[in-house]
Amino acid sequence: MNELKVLYISGEESEQQIKMRADRLKMMNDHFYLLTETSVQTIFQEIKKLKPQLVIVDSIQTLQSNLIDSSAGSVSQIRECAAEFQRFAKDTNTPVFLIGHITKDGSIAGPKILEHMVDTVLQFEGDRHYAYRILRTLKNRFGSTSELGIYEMTGDGMRVVSNPSEILITQREEQLSGSAIAATLEGMRPLLIEVQALVTQSVYGTPQRTVSGFDLRRLQLLLAVLEKRGGFLFGAKDVFLNIAGGLKVEDPSIDLAVICALLSSYEDAPLPLHVCFAGEVGLNGEIRAVNRVEQRIAEAEKLGFEKIIISRYSKKSFDAKAYKIQVIALSQVHEVYQQLF
Repeated sequence: MNELKVLYISGEESEQQIKMRADRLKMMNDHFYLLTETSVQTIFQEIKKLKPQLVIVDSIQTLQSNLIDSSAGSVSQIRECAAEFQRFAKDTNTPVFLIGHITKDGSIAGPKILEHMVDTVLQFEGDRHYAYRILRTLKNRFGSTSELGIYEMTGDGMRVVSNPSEILITQREEQLSGSAIAATLEGMRPLLIEVQALVTQSVYGTPQRTVSGFDLRRLQLLLAVLEKRGGFLFGAKDVFLNIAGGLKVEDPSIDLAVICALLSSYEDAPLPLHVCFAGEVGLNGEIRAVNRVEQRIAEAEKLGFEKIIISRYSKKSFDAKAYKIQVIALSQVHEVYQQLF
């Protein structure tokens, strides 16, 4: 990257603002060129002179083409500007990064057509209150969309997190109730994350259901399974659920860890420290198999866990003797309860 001739086009900030950030990040590079311009025609005149090997546009919503009689950021302007950069990239075989704004719900601001025109869509996800960011692939014409990267925001810029599981699991000096470790997958990467639950007696007429990083409707479904199939009276309890680290998890394999965290808080009995879980929970209380269970087991073993509880139906797809970690295969939620409590 340091050897490439890079042209950074900024329509958002001035040269002085970018220079201040470059000094903070210690980005002193003779091959890095900066252009503060919003006119597409002027930009391409400079590109012809410089002949960069990589072009970065920040942001596509600020650019304006003379061929379209409308303001910057409009549907027609974004479409025309993106099309001109697309033609340039295809004709000269030069990579072009178009940085775009996103809305509060995470979708690309403006026309959806921008997402259709480009070859790859990458999105940074994260909460401003947390230091970690996930770079997720939403579209990729060159490969899989299952890959992702995890980074930490520091004063010197973004730092790659090589082993995120160690960060996402809280270092606990004592056993506390309501905490369970889930072996999940984010894209192609196995992650061990901590699920925290708090179950208290409701003081209002309607019990509260509060979640962070998990689907509220999924939590209500799991509570209904525990009440119907296990006889646990959650109807008079307030339930709070949190995914540690600020992540938002959609992998259904986290269900079993959520169930165990809820039961641990309900019974006020801590779970063993070196046990983790990977399994989807069905409406009949059955523990369903999840995909790529071998990767989950290998990740748990690497981090020093002694036991992992999975679905009995997953055990057919791998050899448990190949791992040092003890693999416990169960088929029903009540079997997990008997095993742990």
